[in-house]
Amino acid sequence: MGYWRLAFGILGVLVILYGIVNLGVHIPIQTLGWVAVWLVAVVIIHQGLVSPVVIGVSSLLRRLIPDRSRRYLQAALIMAVPVTVIAIPMIYRQGSQPPSKALLLQNFIANLGLLLGIIAALCLVGYAMRVARDRSPARGGPPSS
Repeated sequence: MGYWRLAFGILGVLVILYGIVNLGVHIPIQTLGWVAVWLVAVVIIHQGLVSPVVIGVSSLLRRLIPDRSRRYLQAALIMAVPVTVIAIPMIYRQGSQPPSKALLLQNFIANLGLLLGIIAALCLVGYAMRVARDRSPARGGPPSS
């Protein structure tokens, strides 16, 4: 197992070095300055805003939701939040570009709703399968009548 970890670690370092070299070769210095500012802002926002919110929501879920169902709700939230965060700028900019830039001509609100619905459905199916498995007589659960 240690060799896989080492191989993936080396691969990760090589990918990072490749990205840094490409940034240095293809991006102007002024843009690199803004990239550095953006990276610092991302760290500050993550540590100052996102992490405390995640900890608060997790604490609230631990108090309000039973263990068996909580893990499926947490999985849904883990998938839904990044999808929503990625969609928000697209929704905001929807229709702001000419038709030649077709990416921003999509209905991002409907697409976001569809993705969130799929995430919710998959988590509900997973939860229902867990409940059914726990209730089956082969697993020591109560016999079905």
